[in-house]
Amino acid sequence: MTSADETPVRVGVFGLLGSGNLGNDGSLEAVLGYLRSEHPEAVVDALCGGPEAVTTRFGIPATRLHWYRGEYRTASRAGAVAAKGLGKLVDVYRTAAWVRRHDVVIVPGMGVLEATLPLRPWGFPYSLFLLCASGRLLRTRVALVSVGAAEIGNRPTRALVRWSARLAAYRSYRDAPSRDAMRAMGVDTARDEVYPDLAFALPTPRASAPSGSPGLVCLGVMDFHGGNDDRTRAEEIHRRYLDGTIRFVRTLVEEGRPVRLLTGDTCDESVVAAILDAVDSPLVTAAEPASLADLMNEMAAADTVVAVRYHNLICALKTGTPVLALCYAAKSDALMDRMGLGAYCHSAREVDADRLLEQFQDLEKHAPELRQTLTERNRFAAQQLAHQFTALTTTLFPANDHAHPPRKAP
Repeated sequence: MTSADETPVRVGVFGLLGSGNLGNDGSLEAVLGYLRSEHPEAVVDALCGGPEAVTTRFGIPATRLHWYRGEYRTASRAGAVAAKGLGKLVDVYRTAAWVRRHDVVIVPGMGVLEATLPLRPWGFPYSLFLLCASGRLLRTRVALVSVGAAEIGNRPTRALVRWSARLAAYRSYRDAPSRDAMRAMGVDTARDEVYPDLAFALPTPRASAPSGSPGLVCLGVMDFHGGNDDRTRAEEIHRRYLDGTIRFVRTLVEEGRPVRLLTGDTCDESVVAAILDAVDSPLVTAAEPASLADLMNEMAAADTVVAVRYHNLICALKTGTPVLALCYAAKSDALMDRMGLGAYCHSAREVDADRLLEQFQDLEKHAPELRQTLTERNRFAAQQLAHQFTALTTTLFPANDHAHPPRKAP
């Protein structure tokens, strides 16, 4: 409890939250669960991409991440370019002013230190740098918690990401390759720990008993066009991914298997529509998940899962459902290996429907022992995250440090 003469600790959460990505919002949900359990006195608000959605769903005040409302639209006219440039300057003050009001700012999970999907340096990397620089200048502790990272080739993006990590007061990574990547980019990671993704701290629905005959297959799709370095062949990669996926679904339907299409972001709906149009069968249906809990409920009812998005994979793994990963970055391979399913990975850039079907059949053949493996690995992941939350409390919420003199304006 907070004494009468002690100011409650002020905690901010930061990121592309409430913007339609279920994985990002799941990471926020996990951190809010930790704060409400261990620090119920904390006053929490957000600086995020979708403030209205965050306030509606999570019940915390939220501020828009960018001053310019057209931040995520391509600026082609002179007026839009000027407005976007002005917005970058205004965001310097807005970010610092927001940070100044907090004792602690948490960046919950997400791949904030990577560019495995198309990314511009003046987008989120710039926003993250403003956050971490403001935290260092204003003595607000900024924590990057179970975040993803990858080596970045683009020099401006690489510099912004490197300095963001250096300026943070606390860093932990969701896999060892992420920590290795930051070390390779010049960040001292000697005191940084590796923990599972924050989504492993979320409640898990009870999985259905496997059906006696071949049953439901959940297919997590993605509007995938390659990564930041694949821009010149983005359409080729997308077409190969989509064609291979459609062939795989058509083969399952010909065998009488029901297929349930799942998304992880609002942009994935175009892929669902393309598959439904190409495979006209009542056996193929689509869900509209609004959270990771919805995804887990869908996957808990399935015999097997095939998925692309990182947090779709986590949802399947958490429910103990055998999953085959279409991997587009090292983080997916690392996750599958960590959970004992490293043999069931397939490149999302080079989808081969025949090879995918062979791996899928092998996955189903070994499903009973894989479910047992997942039970054990999930138990260990929960223990590791409990340890991280204890470390967070020690690092970010030291005793008798909740009240301090007001800071000067930036």
